[in-house]
Amino acid sequence: MPAPLSSSSAVVLIIRAAVGAGAAAGVALVVPKLVVSQLGFKAAGIAAGSIAAKMMSSVAIANGGGVPAGSIVAVLQSVGAAGLSLGAKLGLTSVFGPLGALIGCKPF
Repeated sequence: MPAPLSSSSAVVLIIRAAVGAGAAAGVALVVPKLVVSQLGFKAAGIAAGSIAAKMMSSVAIANGGGVPAGSIVAVLQSVGAAGLSLGAKLGLTSVFGPLGALIGCKPF
């Protein structure tokens, strides 16, 4: 059985866990929007000449000229225009927050 922690050691671990959880949750909320934007899915629409434009062209050709609702292109454009839904944000922070806390608690 491990020796009990002193109160100052416990406080340091709690602070590390809180910082790790906050950092991981923040990254989980910011990075997806940045990645989608870099692919070319912008708030004003799909950027010309981007990977998103190539994806849209391929999907439209495969579907007879239109992009079907619910396709990956439609979903990514929705994220690019409006951001992640509340459910997606809650899911990401629920997963990455505790992982960040675990990583933050680990002494290096």
